Amino acid sequence: MAAAHIHIVSPASARENNGNWQTASRWRRHLARDYRVTIGPGWQPNDDVPDLLIALHARRSAAALAAFAHAHPDRPALLVLTGTDLYRDIHEDAAARASLDRARALVVLQPRGLDELPAAVRSKARVIYQSAPRLAPARPRRNAPLDVVMIGHLRAEKDPQTFMDAARLVRTPGVRLLHIGAALDADLGRRARDTEAAAPAYRWLGALPHMATRRRLRRCHAMVIASRMEGGANVIIEAVTSGVPVLASRIPGNIGMLGEDYAGFFAPGDAQALASLIERSVDDARFVDRLRRQCAARARLFAPAAERARLLELVDNLLSDERKHH
Repeated sequence: MAAAHIHIVSPASARENNGNWQTASRWRRHLARDYRVTIGPGWQPNDDVPDLLIALHARRSAAALAAFAHAHPDRPALLVLTGTDLYRDIHEDAAARASLDRARALVVLQPRGLDELPAAVRSKARVIYQSAPRLAPARPRRNAPLDVVMIGHLRAEKDPQTFMDAARLVRTPGVRLLHIGAALDADLGRRARDTEAAAPAYRWLGALPHMATRRRLRRCHAMVIASRMEGGANVIIEAVTSGVPVLASRIPGNIGMLGEDYAGFFAPGDAQALASLIERSVDDARFVDRLRRQCAARARLFAPAAERARLLELVDNLLSDERKHH
């Protein structure tokens, strides 16, 4: 019997190399041993008809999901909810809300995401943590600067301004604040250049390929995520599975990833609090050891085998339900 066909709708492409694309390409790898898997930016009625449609992003994949549900109401669709979906779009965008109803199953990337869903659809939602292969932390090099990195394209949701402002406040010698990401907002790109000129510790490296970014990350002292909204950030997983402690804005998406009692949170938008955390992580060995221990305790949640098992279980169930209907 031919393997079932799964089509993943990803509004992001490999060229954009953002979190949505990382999810789509990783899920294709997880599923490819058992199924025929394709990825594309959408789905239209004259395209090949998959046995299962997986759509990333309630708003941006709304047209593909609507077309598929209308043309093939008997076939299952699975919707993966991103941070902008959970923390903005499903509350104010009718197309995004309609996607919640059209999908047979929903996936959120950390447990706090369930809180944002309307009660009527919560029962069809599952939590699947994303994953990254473990990388051993790099050995510290003598007299090398201590690098604190923020990884994320320069756009408002990621709040790069707070990281830039913190760079102007950090006084501890030997600390560099590195920023990896493309300027998706030209104004934020200009501000990054201005910060480089004003704060010698800050360096904006622009966009780097995914593996080059991971190699840079594993050599870092800490990783900052300053976002205003996140569904379940890949960069947290990549830091934790590389043994790099995380300094994170206290938002639901980050709490769901790191745990309620995590010691490395700061208030969103509070550059002074972030600067103080960065300095404390350098000066206070007991504090940074605590962060490392807390991150290490989360690492098993982000193992590729765990993500693959949960994804396969959900997909197998959706496809076996469909076979029962035929």
